[in-house]
Amino acid sequence: MSVSRSVLCALLAGALGLALALAAPAQAQFITSVIKGQEEAATTYAPEVPPPITRAYNTKVVVHLETREVTARLSDGVEYTFWTFGGHVPGKMIRVLEGDLVEMHLSNHPSSKMPHNIDMHAVTGPGGGAASSFTAPGHTSVFSFQAINPGLYVYHCATAPVGMHIANGMYGLMLVEPRGGMPKVDREFYVMQGEFYTKGIHGAAGLQPFDMNKALHEDPDYVVFNGSVGSLVGDNALKAKVGETVRLYVGNGGPNLVSSFHVIGEIFDTVYPEGGFTLNHNVQTTLIPAGGAAMVEIRLQVPGTYILVDHSIFRAFNKGALGMLKAEGQASETVYSGKVLDEVYKPEGGAVQSTEAAPKPLVAKSKAERIEFGKRTFNQVCAACHQQNGQGIPGAFPPLAGSDFLNADKERAIGVVINGLSGAITVNGKPYNSQMPSLQLGDEDIANVLTYVYSQWGNKGHEVKPEEVAKHRKQ
Repeated sequence: MSVSRSVLCALLAGALGLALALAAPAQAQFITSVIKGQEEAATTYAPEVPPPITRAYNTKVVVHLETREVTARLSDGVEYTFWTFGGHVPGKMIRVLEGDLVEMHLSNHPSSKMPHNIDMHAVTGPGGGAASSFTAPGHTSVFSFQAINPGLYVYHCATAPVGMHIANGMYGLMLVEPRGGMPKVDREFYVMQGEFYTKGIHGAAGLQPFDMNKALHEDPDYVVFNGSVGSLVGDNALKAKVGETVRLYVGNGGPNLVSSFHVIGEIFDTVYPEGGFTLNHNVQTTLIPAGGAAMVEIRLQVPGTYILVDHSIFRAFNKGALGMLKAEGQASETVYSGKVLDEVYKPEGGAVQSTEAAPKPLVAKSKAERIEFGKRTFNQVCAACHQQNGQGIPGAFPPLAGSDFLNADKERAIGVVINGLSGAITVNGKPYNSQMPSLQLGDEDIANVLTYVYSQWGNKGHEVKPEEVAKHRKQ
């Protein structure tokens, strides 16, 4: 059967029209709005978040970031040379409106030893701006892009070796607010996870260099929120009130690990997975890939301390990925009738059960130094159970403060720290029957931590020497 040329042309034209119609939605990504005026970008350091954008039009937004290489605290007694955007890890959070024209100024401080650049995941264009922003020390690079797609995006350095630049702390977040803005909430916070690979093990004192071999094997010594262990605990905890809705902008700088982000004691009412706008509700834990982000919202209904963790749980309690959100307000026994105890979630530190010899620690030259070094060990290893004030936890972990059990026999105390302890004991007239494991601590560390404990909280002030610990081991 033959088909006339006119019919065939009509069929082809119809097919072409259908194909164009199906392809039309792709055009929606291109913004045609008029750019009006110019303003400096709203930026903040973590955990603060720039204020919501109230304007209803697009503008040219100028962003200034400076790369700096700085030595700062990674953990108590531990320093690290961070490579940063702005001297902090993470870098500043940037907030713009969908359709804005963003002009990026990247300056590399003259004191830097390395060139740096920026790969912005919000950029539509090769390299995310990396090739356009390669910047030598003492120089500034400028490029621009239009914020086409709304969402929460990571930015990071992409100068070779890329993984090393990211592992040293070069990452941050950029929020491209959708037209009409984000739904209103009472409080917003900026949290970003990252991991650090150090030559020394977790807790090893002093200035720690980067370890490429550990990074290649994806075996970090520290996994932290906002650049250091304890950045979001104690006086630095996030704060809100019962009845308020809190939004967390959570990023994962990586460079390697996927975060299982969870808030102990809360359920995410709304999750924006991977920083986009396909919403999930009533979520317990959300995955955030390396180089990715998510937004989570919770409504606080009872007071207490809620614990932010990477639920790959050893990262939280042993490597540092732990923060706190403290809520104040009226209790509701209908929602939750029990007493909230936040102390049990303090970091346990890096001590592990092992038969291997401990690395050689710093050697104390005086009793004062022994106390100083012992405090670090106590905070890293002991405080999770016995508490930072030495009061322990009633019915679970005995107190060290004014402890008759501790003060009665120094030799016994040395043996407990070396070998661990199990079975029933009585401390200050109260029974305890918990278990303390044998820990990977050397003679110097044991002497230091016991000397510190004996010097605190009304204890007898004994000094324990490494020689005494070594002698006890031989018995």
